[in-house]
Amino acid sequence: MTEQAGVRETGGSELAPDWLAYPTNANELTPKLWAHDVERGEGGQLTVAGVSVSELKARFGSPLYVVSEADFRTRARDFKDAFDAAFADICGGVDVDYAGKSFLCTEIARWVDSEGLRLDTCSGGELAVAARAGLDGDRLGLHGNNKSDAEINRALEMKLGRIVVDSLAELDRVAAIAAGRGERARVLLRLTPGVHAHTHEFIATAHEDQKFGLSMSADDGVSAAEQAVATAAGYASIDLLGLHCHIGSQIFEPEGFELAAERLLTFLDAMQRKYALLLPELDLGGGYGIAYTAADTPRPAADIANAMAAVVRATCQRLDLAAPRISIEPGRAIVGSTTFTLYEVGTLKTVNVELEGGQVTRPRRYVSVDGGMSDNARPVLYDADYSAVLAGRASAAAPALSRVVGKHCESGDIVVRDVYLPGDVVAGDLLAVPGTGAYCWALASNYNYVPRPPVVAVRDGAARLMVRGETEDDLLARDLGA
Repeated sequence: MTEQAGVRETGGSELAPDWLAYPTNANELTPKLWAHDVERGEGGQLTVAGVSVSELKARFGSPLYVVSEADFRTRARDFKDAFDAAFADICGGVDVDYAGKSFLCTEIARWVDSEGLRLDTCSGGELAVAARAGLDGDRLGLHGNNKSDAEINRALEMKLGRIVVDSLAELDRVAAIAAGRGERARVLLRLTPGVHAHTHEFIATAHEDQKFGLSMSADDGVSAAEQAVATAAGYASIDLLGLHCHIGSQIFEPEGFELAAERLLTFLDAMQRKYALLLPELDLGGGYGIAYTAADTPRPAADIANAMAAVVRATCQRLDLAAPRISIEPGRAIVGSTTFTLYEVGTLKTVNVELEGGQVTRPRRYVSVDGGMSDNARPVLYDADYSAVLAGRASAAAPALSRVVGKHCESGDIVVRDVYLPGDVVAGDLLAVPGTGAYCWALASNYNYVPRPPVVAVRDGAARLMVRGETEDDLLARDLGA
């Protein structure tokens, strides 16, 4: 292709980031980005569990979150089976707690429970979903750095298996509320192990300068973490089960998880010896990354499990420590790749972008879709990268560098910053963006008074609504000005 067309000799645009490869076949799907039952069907149309995107669009409209139920269940089982096997000789297996904040609705809660996982929540609303789904309170946990009295009371009423306490002040409040009810609150203490995860600043949660957890730093004497252990041990209304940490999200490198596990086990051992305690549980959190683009390299659940087990095993042997019961909290790693968002293309335009120095311009095509930052806030929040494919048909046209953007009145309303799409994409075509299961529906908004999309589950050739889409009547129902 020529320089006038704005591409390199190899076909790729000079505006593309280095990690984005020019595709030899724009119709080909990258398996790690998709649910295992997504494929190209007749005419190159995308299908999930045998159901075509054109059928989904006709029945449910767009934008539309499309979830593969079989893929969700497979990923949940993979985590449970892999961690149970890796930790069998250490602590008899692992409790896998699905992080509900990634995506939660009544049916998802029931899938989680039926696959043998427990559920982590972080608000009263998420507890309400769990209750509606009929989950046993003993299989639930409650997180949060600023729990209300109402949320703490609800957790006690539901007899939650764990309340993850985030600060000394919150520990006092939980103890007082439990004592007032004549109950004992089952508690884990969330610690910050000082591990800096290689991820976006806003989702790295184990360093000191952030809102979560009790510091393990003892520069000025006794650390806040140790103060919390000693204080909790003195409360008759607190059943201190153990410790918790979470180093961040969307992490690929294993070293951060391994270092956090070693530090938490060493601290747990020291606290048990110093205060003559038994701390039978250690929750090592989640944060395992998934593939949003072909450049991402997620690790299989078994690899994560075996690496973490090796560190826990070696650390317990070094300390002569009876291993606590280990738990983990995958959310994104289970639900993220199970889902794609289906959009319809609207306006297209091509702009000329100056290269460095301003002497040469190259074209960038803007492809507008009928959703945007209201159904996927991650690009604007975290500069997150996504991929996209032409979903309704195959195309033999040469790929062109494109930017998929939403319909909202914001220049930052970008769904996919850089992707090669066939050059013949037109209004009315369907696009699919994979990897939208985690933190897309959960973060969705009504910006510009746009209704939030429905969520559809697909399994064995049948699709059904899990969450209906909002209507304008829904949006106006709380407006009392009429």
